[in-house]
Amino acid sequence: MSELSKRSTIYFEPDIHQALRMKAATAHISVSEVVNEAVRIALREDQEDLGAFEERANEPTLSYEELLKDLELHGKL
Repeated sequence: MSELSKRSTIYFEPDIHQALRMKAATAHISVSEVVNEAVRIALREDQEDLGAFEERANEPTLSYEELLKDLELHGKL
């Protein structure tokens, strides 16, 4: 663990904690490393989602009512 690492207390459900410990042992890494990697993956996904939202910001919107009318018009309802 790096000198710049920060310590935090996280409470896991017992089954999740057991799975984390087993995964860490199998991969020969610490539970902290497993958790850090999972958090990195989640943050990358958020970053990708935000990028997609930004790309689509100027697309026309369709209200729910308009969507229902369109589906009905095309025989899908």
